[in-house]
Amino acid sequence: MKRLAVFTIALLIGISGQAADWPIFRGDRGLTGVAQGKLPSKISLLWKFDAKGPVKASAVIGGGMVFVGGDDNAKKDLKGKLYAINLSTGKKAWEFTCNDPVEAPAMYLNGRVYFGGIDGFAYCLDAKTGKEQWKFETGDQIIGGPNWTKSADGKKTYVLIGSHDFFLYCLDAETGKKIWEYESENYINGSPALTEGRTMFGGCDAMLHVIDITKGKKDKMINANSYIIGSVAADTGRVYVGHHDNEFLCIDIKAGKIVWNYKDRLFPYSSSPAVTKDRVLFGGQDKRLHCVRRDNGKQIWTFSTRGQVNSSPVVCDGKVLAGSDDGRLYMISLTTGKRIWDFETEDVISASPAVADGKVVIGSEDGKVYCFGQKKK
Repeated sequence: MKRLAVFTIALLIGISGQAADWPIFRGDRGLTGVAQGKLPSKISLLWKFDAKGPVKASAVIGGGMVFVGGDDNAKKDLKGKLYAINLSTGKKAWEFTCNDPVEAPAMYLNGRVYFGGIDGFAYCLDAKTGKEQWKFETGDQIIGGPNWTKSADGKKTYVLIGSHDFFLYCLDAETGKKIWEYESENYINGSPALTEGRTMFGGCDAMLHVIDITKGKKDKMINANSYIIGSVAADTGRVYVGHHDNEFLCIDIKAGKIVWNYKDRLFPYSSSPAVTKDRVLFGGQDKRLHCVRRDNGKQIWTFSTRGQVNSSPVVCDGKVLAGSDDGRLYMISLTTGKRIWDFETEDVISASPAVADGKVVIGSEDGKVYCFGQKKK
């Protein structure tokens, strides 16, 4: 009977597609950068997709499709694209054109795709057809991905997205209607993270903003000591983030203070961290990937590349995946920090990996989107 129950649960997971999805930047609403499932040590290129221009946006995966933005250089008047690519075949299902490049990660939710562009609009598209459902205009460019939450009564779904106009917006996922807006004091660069009924983000005002989701009101502001370039990761009451003045921080939300800080070489941290049960991993502009203890921030290992590591690492099955400005995607042992595998593209990799269903998808500024996995015999 127990075996039947386990099989039924596994079947339902397979039908829903959740086990094979990476629907949001960093994989979950806390932006922790940890993927479920198995990932073989020996992976090969399964397909590559020509996006006809640099791919700086991180991909997301949902419903058997890859959704990723790009800068279309094929025409003189630079446009932006949001592509839907079949995860199994690498074939384009549709493309959506914007007035300006799309460098922010998208979000797949309930059969729709949400994303923001350099043109300052937040878009909602039908995931099957690419047809626009609504768009919402902000006052400046959007370079961070959206997140989502539920209304206080649980009946509605809301989308959270930040802009360089200093505002974090809460929008009705169905209609695009503004529910509330929260004003910070400078650009919002990254995606908002969620934990324990709060959303939080950092920006160029050097503050970590913690906001009550239901009201859109400030819960607290915590001084991070320098402006924050990337997205924070949030888990069990703590936030992890690096900043421009060469430090990486662990912040206790309830206490409103820095628990520990990590400082090595004098280089900024713009990579968003991956957070496991006992480790925190993040890239640095010192050309290294850093692994530290989650409880006290003490260094466990570093891994050197030949370029800045602005790509945000993903952890899966005891392995760490991250891109580098040297144009390579690296697979590194979580335990030892030793290289397992790498693949060289023809330009910088600033995007972060999406990992689902034993596959790794990442874009490069060489204009290609790459998918890796185990080839079928």
